[in-house]
Amino acid sequence: MMGLTLGLGRLRICRQWGANGAGDLGAYGDNGGMSRLGFHPPMIPVLAAWQRPYLNIFKHFRVEEWKRSAKEGDVAALTDTRMKGTIYRIRGSNPASSYLQLPRAGTQSLGLTGRYLYLLFRPLPRKHFLVHLDVTTEENQVVRISFSNLFKEFKSSATWLQFPFVCGTASEGTARRGVPGAAPADARWTCLVLDLPSILALYLSRSYSHLRGVKLCCNLLVRNLCTSDLLFEPGVTFSRARLGDLSCRGVAPMPRELAFPVPKGEKWHDLYDYIRFPSEGAKLLHDSIQKSFPHPVAGDQVLEEPSHPQTQLVTHSRAVCDPSLVQQMSSPKAVPRRCPAITKSIPEVHLAAPGPLGAVPAGDPVLEEKQKLHSAGDTRQPLPLSDGGIHVYAHQRRGQTTRAVRGSEEGLVPDPILKLRTIIGFGGCSTKWALWTQDSRAVVYPCHAVIVALLLETGEQRFFLGHTDKVAALALGGSSTVLASAQAGPRGLARLWDFPTGTCLCLFKTHLQSLVSLSFSHSGDVLCGVGKDMHSRTMVVVWNTAQVTRGGGVTVLAKAHTDVDIQAMKIAFFDDSRLVSCGRDNIRLWRVRSGALRSCPVSLGEYHGLEFTDLAFERGPGPEQEPEERALFVCSRSGHVLEVDYKNVCVRSARRLLPAQPQGDGQEQAGSSSGSGIAINSISMSSTFCATGSEDGYVRLWLLDFSAAVLEAEHEASVSSVCISPDSHKVLSTTAAGSLGYLDVQARDYSTLMRSHKGSVLAFSVEGKWQQIATVSQDSTIRVWDLASRQQLYDFSAAEETPCTVAFHPFWEMLACGFDSGVVRIFSLAASDLLLEHKQHRTAVTGLTFSPDGNLMFSSCLQGTLALYRLVAQKVQVLRVLGNVVARDAGSGVDTLVVSGDSRLLAFVGPSQYVVTVMEACSLDELLRVDISILDLHSTILDSAVKVCFGPVPQGELLVSTSSNKILVLDAKTGRLVREVSPVHKLSCSSLALSKDGQYLLTAGDKVIKVWDYRMRFNINFQVFIGHSEPVHQVAFTPNQEHVISVGDAIFLWDFLAPPPVKSSPARALSPASTRVLRSDSSSEKPKDGSETPRQTVPLPLLSSPPCLDISSVHPAGFRSISSESDREEETDLPGSNSKVAKEHRDASVIVVESDGNEESVVRPKGRQESSRSPEKRADEPRKGTRPPKSQCCIRPDSYRHFTPRFKASVLPQSFLSPPAGSEVLKLKAVIGYNGNGRGNMVWNPDTGFFAYSCGCVIVVEDLHSGSQSHWLGHAEEISTLTLSHHAQVLASASGQRDGDSHCQICIWSTQDGACTAELFHHETQVQAMAFSWDDRFLVTIGDYSDQTMALWSTNTFELVLSTRISEPVHDVAFSPFSHQDLACVGRGAVTFWVLEQQGAAVRLKAHHAPAPAVLGLVELTSLCHGAEALLYTGTNSGHICVWDTETNSCFMTWEADEGEIGVLLCRHPRLLSGSNTKRIRLWCVATVQELRLKGPDARCGSVLLEHEITLDGTIVSAAFDDSLEMGIVGTTAGTLWYINWVESTSIRLISGHKNKVTEVCFSPDERHCATCGEDGSVRIWALGSTELVVQFQVLNQSCQCLAWKPGPVGVWPYPGEGQHVVAGYSDGTVRVFSVSRTEMELKMHPHAAALTAVTYSTDGEMILSGGKDGIVAVSSPRTGMTIHVLADHKGSPITVLQCTRKQYHDLGVEGGELWLAASSDRRVSVWASDWLQDKCELLDWLSFPAPAGPEQALDSLPPSLAAFCPWEHGVLVYVGFGLQKEALFYSLRKKQVLRKISLPAFATSLSLSPAAPFMALGFGDRLLRLQPCPGGAPQDYAGHEDTVQLCRFAPSGRRLLTASHSAVLVWELPGA
Repeated sequence: MMGLTLGLGRLRICRQWGANGAGDLGAYGDNGGMSRLGFHPPMIPVLAAWQRPYLNIFKHFRVEEWKRSAKEGDVAALTDTRMKGTIYRIRGSNPASSYLQLPRAGTQSLGLTGRYLYLLFRPLPRKHFLVHLDVTTEENQVVRISFSNLFKEFKSSATWLQFPFVCGTASEGTARRGVPGAAPADARWTCLVLDLPSILALYLSRSYSHLRGVKLCCNLLVRNLCTSDLLFEPGVTFSRARLGDLSCRGVAPMPRELAFPVPKGEKWHDLYDYIRFPSEGAKLLHDSIQKSFPHPVAGDQVLEEPSHPQTQLVTHSRAVCDPSLVQQMSSPKAVPRRCPAITKSIPEVHLAAPGPLGAVPAGDPVLEEKQKLHSAGDTRQPLPLSDGGIHVYAHQRRGQTTRAVRGSEEGLVPDPILKLRTIIGFGGCSTKWALWTQDSRAVVYPCHAVIVALLLETGEQRFFLGHTDKVAALALGGSSTVLASAQAGPRGLARLWDFPTGTCLCLFKTHLQSLVSLSFSHSGDVLCGVGKDMHSRTMVVVWNTAQVTRGGGVTVLAKAHTDVDIQAMKIAFFDDSRLVSCGRDNIRLWRVRSGALRSCPVSLGEYHGLEFTDLAFERGPGPEQEPEERALFVCSRSGHVLEVDYKNVCVRSARRLLPAQPQGDGQEQAGSSSGSGIAINSISMSSTFCATGSEDGYVRLWLLDFSAAVLEAEHEASVSSVCISPDSHKVLSTTAAGSLGYLDVQARDYSTLMRSHKGSVLAFSVEGKWQQIATVSQDSTIRVWDLASRQQLYDFSAAEETPCTVAFHPFWEMLACGFDSGVVRIFSLAASDLLLEHKQHRTAVTGLTFSPDGNLMFSSCLQGTLALYRLVAQKVQVLRVLGNVVARDAGSGVDTLVVSGDSRLLAFVGPSQYVVTVMEACSLDELLRVDISILDLHSTILDSAVKVCFGPVPQGELLVSTSSNKILVLDAKTGRLVREVSPVHKLSCSSLALSKDGQYLLTAGDKVIKVWDYRMRFNINFQVFIGHSEPVHQVAFTPNQEHVISVGDAIFLWDFLAPPPVKSSPARALSPASTRVLRSDSSSEKPKDGSETPRQTVPLPLLSSPPCLDISSVHPAGFRSISSESDREEETDLPGSNSKVAKEHRDASVIVVESDGNEESVVRPKGRQESSRSPEKRADEPRKGTRPPKSQCCIRPDSYRHFTPRFKASVLPQSFLSPPAGSEVLKLKAVIGYNGNGRGNMVWNPDTGFFAYSCGCVIVVEDLHSGSQSHWLGHAEEISTLTLSHHAQVLASASGQRDGDSHCQICIWSTQDGACTAELFHHETQVQAMAFSWDDRFLVTIGDYSDQTMALWSTNTFELVLSTRISEPVHDVAFSPFSHQDLACVGRGAVTFWVLEQQGAAVRLKAHHAPAPAVLGLVELTSLCHGAEALLYTGTNSGHICVWDTETNSCFMTWEADEGEIGVLLCRHPRLLSGSNTKRIRLWCVATVQELRLKGPDARCGSVLLEHEITLDGTIVSAAFDDSLEMGIVGTTAGTLWYINWVESTSIRLISGHKNKVTEVCFSPDERHCATCGEDGSVRIWALGSTELVVQFQVLNQSCQCLAWKPGPVGVWPYPGEGQHVVAGYSDGTVRVFSVSRTEMELKMHPHAAALTAVTYSTDGEMILSGGKDGIVAVSSPRTGMTIHVLADHKGSPITVLQCTRKQYHDLGVEGGELWLAASSDRRVSVWASDWLQDKCELLDWLSFPAPAGPEQALDSLPPSLAAFCPWEHGVLVYVGFGLQKEALFYSLRKKQVLRKISLPAFATSLSLSPAAPFMALGFGDRLLRLQPCPGGAPQDYAGHEDTVQLCRFAPSGRRLLTASHSAVLVWELPGA
């Protein structure tokens, strides 16, 4: 059985520090608040959507409450009548004592990423003010920007910029030029706009990251503080902004919160000052902040560029050495100054793609280079601290590494071409070495032969490279200036490093072969080491390192041999000449004197037999303290910690920590222990606490007297070492499993820094879309890592099996793994579950790979067997298995089997090691066999093949590495030798990889990596890179070719610095350099150089005809056209034909379909090239009058927009006993839930208020005012989509096939009375989308990817008018609102424009196929909507939106609108709404797009502007809005319908439900509420009157399996609200009690070791009975939290039911006032009588029910065993379950026999008995709900469930019934009850 672990450590807080046990969950109500479960990462700045379009800092951080801000001195909030609002006055003469600060603590960060900072302030008259801004750069450097009228001149340093501020006056109307000083008496209110990125770039040449803090000091009136990425202009109205051309310039009107009041008739600029610093387009460095001259004139000239002040260049005290800064100061700007730079945070788009992250001045090569380097990945990723991490390569050049153009004859450029970015791994030789730096901000640790310094705040890694073998020990000097490291191996080399710079100061021999310890003195002048000499004797060496930092060497101070064992040795921090060691049976004190090293043992007494593992000095007073007063602590494997008396050389005291069997007060002596304690491996001391790491995996923090453990963290393996940081705030720990992390003592939080494989990494596979890498290792695990964060995401392991190879699917979140048992398993990463398992091999799997198109999978094994699989809808089918075709000794890994880039060819070494075979990938037919051994006629030995690799597809080459260290380049078609490269490596090449552009080749051999020029054009065609300490097993490019990954001892990620390929590719499609302009004359501009800015002119629309459709029978790779099967009737009309093609249409891209009746038509392309074809019918053409064969494309598209029904094992019932009309006992009252698995399954008409959505197979029509529901029942399967006619009179709904039907069901409903007026059947599998024409005359329906048909229906008769087959899946369809005959649909890589022409009864469709722009690459067009006249918007699965001209059927504009797939688009001019799988909905202003379409390059503006953005709780699947797009409803995959109001920027839950399966439902005693729980870990409380969610309790990473409501007190009515409690049982064995009134968890218990399956309260609510999956029943007290009874009678079989009922005390012959039963899956029921006050619990009866003999079946696969007490017949219980007959049994506890039986149609899956009337509700696996009168009567069956009815529960009054089917909850009423 496969296991999956997420690898998170557990943290436990002990009672000494006030743990409350309830810190792992929270509650939220209907406001969408999140829970408080889990660990909270530190706040880091991200490009947050919540900061757009602007962020009011005062409002967001609630300055008036002074909780998140700090004030000092005279700071007051005042109401200003002129400003019409609150202002803050800061007064005082000293800036240090009068200020307002955000955030409150200097260690925190605001994390605000907006480009512009807006400060609305007024200086106090005749006073000086000061403002400090702390900003953080991309390099995580904090820079303070200060401005004040107190400063006389500009000053700058690397971390501080000081600007003088010149105040303006109201009287002068202008600022006093260049005269800083006290504010004038009539100082104006000022809006100061600071362009923070420009300030850092101009003055410090640094890149801006985020705003960290603000400090407003003395003598200021401040109204507001804001950040934004938009440039707000004062005096501009919103109407003018919309009508004008402001959006293209990134300019917006002032928001209300930033606007100064302007009296009527006045002008803004006459009253206030507006200062933007630096001014737009400024390239000169200004020496002050002041108003520009002249100021902008209000009105028409307000947007004119203000001229620059006449200031001089700042004279620096240092030379300006940054060439980019020199260029900025001297070069003119080539970009028009009116258009701002386009940044990623302002989604303003020009033409086909967004621009670079910042506009780069033309002619500035350095800035261009930085732009390329920084825009290659995430702009927020920190850059590595090191300069590459490469210490050996072919050619090293001085200065910076620059990108050079290809064509150099010297060698491969740039040099170096790789730069080490990240290493995933820890340890190697030992896992106990990890150190803190002195500032506690970084951690230093070894990773095999590399030393890594990891900065905690940013995650940056810095590398120390030079060791040739694994690093055995580390030591860091007290001031963190010198780092010592020693490597393993016989050479015994050690290095001393200058830690700040990373340079090696000294290399020396230690003469120690097996080094076990290194220790630096606190001064860094003395270093000691312990190890074995060449004779395996223990030797201690002490070195003098004082002269190393001054250019000197290392000298030996003293050395000595010893016969005692030494495990740890440290130099005393108070004396460099004193040392202490410990080991087995000894603790010794050492001293260096006169060149000699002498020691004396500590008298251990009774502790002489212990094995000591580590030691630590007590941290205390300074060095003047005497040595004998210092405490020394030594830990041991027995759990003892000894305090050593340094002066008397003896043990002062001893404590036994963590004894195996604790006794007494815990101070057990070593000799008196009856069992061995838990080994303590490491100890560390601080001035306030002690930390220990032990063999049981715990890091424990103790008080200094070891009286109590105050904090502990559990790891998955034994702890190797602990180290307390110098500031005592963190505890670093390492484990034997290779993990590294730290415990934050103050936050009580544990953070994992690094995980690693325990053994060598054998192979890996990279996934490009999610940036993940999967690795297999000798430690028998498969791990999935996140490349960006270096964190481990998943850890797969199999019992008694070893993984051999791994492969990611190229498109799906699917991982395939091959094992040594021959099994191939496929895992779903999205569901973290095993999907499939194949056993085609009997020995270890050596090769496993997917084809690049994702359709095929291949595997091979040691026996030479080769298997071919086909992937269909994420299911894998075995197509062919061949034996003895792959070489048995061909090795293993991902690259054992290789597939060509076009997925047509498969190559491998086999059937012998001397032969390479090439096969056809789709059939495994052999195409070519090449004997490698005979290619070299002059060789005296037989050469064998090692690895193979395909070259670029157009060249058709195959690369083979051989055992003689050669690479042979063969022709893949003929086998001819093209060229040979020799020698490649010293040993054979272990891995080959070729870049996608075919320019570079990677090879791995030995411990090195080589990068080759594939075409071998230079004198030296390769560069060599080292760093691995073991052989490199595999090397490969990442899919985007920006990085290289190599594995062996660890995982190395390298930056690939080669110049980008010249040809456009999808990876670089967003760059203007790869954008081509298609003009009307079909000519193309040359691609622009990457240094140019985004194009400011708009291209003409595409007027030339699109390329012809390919109509061949074999489609080329990539996207296929809408071609369909063709027959000989294309040119001539044959008699009797119902389908014909109009002859007058000659465009090859136009498809014409005609129909004279209702027969299905075939879509056929019309092409000129077919005019000369022979009239004979082709053999593969369909016969006349038959339905043409389906397309072979049955693979689900890479689009979430495409509907996939939820898998169900249930079927429809064979018989259905429907109640007679008018005699129904049950009435469906409400449905709780929304089907988030549907697509477009919610409709709302704002004019009529009609609102409907689907939940399972039910259509719910809800009145939004009253909340009342009506339910339309007509479907039996899950409803996929809904559509509403435009007059809102007709609703169409679609669902899948019913049992016995061959087609899907489409129902037509009248919205007036809810009657189903028609049922349509045409599509075979699922209906993907539907749409009404705008005149409501036609309905078009689209089948899914398996059906691939489009049907057109007449809405008058709802008869089929026309049907066509399409060769590619279609995702969405829409009619044009401007023409009743035009419609469009989107699918794989193209838009199809259809024109509907009708002549009498004949209907004809013309289709025009328009492919997506090539700049987008291979994409799916997933959604569409019509905009203004002749505009069509389409979304893609890559996050782009394309704008099409429907008159020319061409795309003229694209922009990146989201990071994920866009599945929903709505347009109401001039606004566009998009929804995606990133959970975001965005509102765009697209007012200028029409002008762009009409005027082309003459348009003044061609951009869109993001107005609003809201993040919801799931992927967006449906949306409906009003005509202005101001309010609407949005549906998500989380099962939630949200009300959205853009004007108020609010989102409110309308409908919510469970996303996953509901596991239990119950009523509250007063029946006002009901509770549900589900597999998603949530417990939800609903108001039954409105079915609204009242409160939700969420527990992460757990499944809630059962729950019960606490019964009300006897005789008390109404039920008191404050006493309402719900108990829930979880999959981790815990029981949690929640208070509904207080919305909090009150109690958490852990009575079970297995998952809970049943829970209930006793009748008085004083006890909780819980049953687990292991059959254990526990009785616990909710008052004390203690478990009182544990009953194991049902052990081994899961408990299915627990129920309690009252009885007379002496009734049934036993004492007790309560009767309860437990039923288990093995068909056994136990009945108990209890008196909880008397602690009595007596077994009354034990029932076992027989089952038919047959093959053994798992209990969980059988129908459940259910039992319940009969409410209307005391002393009787009812049982249903798997048995000899399908029946319900009534058993008498008094007579001990079955009284009667009721026959059932099937085995029941749920049971409930009405307390009020003799009714029994039964649920069945065939989606049937039955109400059975008792003891007899006609049963009534009810529909409405789309899956198994797993739950049914009567209310206490019997007037209501709850049922659940998967995630849907149905509320029924019994009106007559």
